Amino acid sequence: MSMLNFSVEFLLILLTLALFLSIKLIKWKRKQLKLPPGRQGWPFVGETFGYLKPHPATSVGHFMEKHLSRYGKIYRSNLFGEPTIVSADAGLNRFILQNEGKLFECSYPSSIGGILGKWSMLVLVGDMHREMRIISLNFMSSVRLRSHLLPEVERHSLLVLRSWIHGSPFSALEEAKRFTFNLMAKNIMSMEPYEAKTEKLRLEYITFMKGVISAPLNFPGTPYWKALKSRSNILDVIEQKMQERMQEMREQERDEEVDDLLSWVLKHSKLSKEQILDLLLSLLFASHETSSVALALAIFFLESCPKAVKKLQEEHKEIERKKLQRAETSLNWEDYKEMEFTQCVINETLRLGNVVRFVHRKVLQDVEYKGYKIPCGWKILPVFATVHLDPSLYDDPHQFNPWRWQKNGVTSATTNNFMPYGGGPRLCAGSELAKLELAVFLHHLVLSYRWELAEPDQPLAFPFVEFPRGLPIKVYPNI
Repeated sequence: MSMLNFSVEFLLILLTLALFLSIKLIKWKRKQLKLPPGRQGWPFVGETFGYLKPHPATSVGHFMEKHLSRYGKIYRSNLFGEPTIVSADAGLNRFILQNEGKLFECSYPSSIGGILGKWSMLVLVGDMHREMRIISLNFMSSVRLRSHLLPEVERHSLLVLRSWIHGSPFSALEEAKRFTFNLMAKNIMSMEPYEAKTEKLRLEYITFMKGVISAPLNFPGTPYWKALKSRSNILDVIEQKMQERMQEMREQERDEEVDDLLSWVLKHSKLSKEQILDLLLSLLFASHETSSVALALAIFFLESCPKAVKKLQEEHKEIERKKLQRAETSLNWEDYKEMEFTQCVINETLRLGNVVRFVHRKVLQDVEYKGYKIPCGWKILPVFATVHLDPSLYDDPHQFNPWRWQKNGVTSATTNNFMPYGGGPRLCAGSELAKLELAVFLHHLVLSYRWELAEPDQPLAFPFVEFPRGLPIKVYPNI
């Protein structure tokens, strides 16, 4: 009996010793993990001004070039007033996006929430973000894309293109923004293009956007202060539309078909008035800015690549020929799916232009990656632009080359490293609509016009991509 007790005691001692050594080993290993290399910069502001300094959108910029050459693809800094890990590593960026809500969480500066609203999809996390995202996905579902949004995109494309005056210079960026804003205002709140109320709202959005990308200095005369006033004016318009719609719904049959997102949200969601206002505001913001800049970038890149324009024309003339054979005047879904080279142009535009250059995340618990410690509570910025312009991932990455995306040339490595719409649970809900807008607009553009730059311009990252001169072009009939 005593021998048995001795054996049990000895076993317990061994287990305790093993546990003690394991804990010591884990602690020792953690001590060996180092923070990524880098520097903190100036007190309070850190390196924020250098990081945000404008540079050509088709480059990573001097700040990133210097830091990548000195520290590698993962480095630490102090940005936006917080200790930050910056990632130009494709694998880490994918890891961050796929572990949203587990190891990392969306975390934008408070000034962004002040402009867009606390219920904006951009700043929301957790269950509320999922609910808002589901509403957006229903609004832009594949069924709705086919049945409703495709003809709307084509109608709004033709409205813009038919208004262009041959030979007179105009801003292609302004026209692209007019196109995307009017399209979304119509489908979100049934506001008709070019009406006085719609145009007034669009002009408010221009002021609003300038504030989103400005320093959060809230005193009279600053862009941020003006943006907050524009936000209030925009919300007044949306609230008025909401009240009108609720009155209409009380007077109509319950089963009447839903025409726009506002009606759908009022009928099928339990969102509060404040939540609906912020949702509609953020969707107008997202569609107005990203899709319009992507379209302007496509016009810019194609202007200097006549070979790609010719290839597009061949593709779209064939689609137009088949459409005429059917005795139809509008594009259908099969026409859209045949725009294969057009999708290559869209991919290459997004890769080289990088409309969304990086996103903000917060680290929820200590993470180990490639021997580095990524501390809980720090900010982490996955930078997509550096991945898209990485010569180890893309041949001649600063060259506009849509052919790199053709099926026989695309590798899984290429697609895995392509993140223009983010990824994971926060993958852009409007990505398919954005591609549809670009493809349909390009279809009618290359069939109707040839174009040239009216004066030199180039896309700059501010960090939002912008054309300083608005991308002035002249168009001529495509005879």
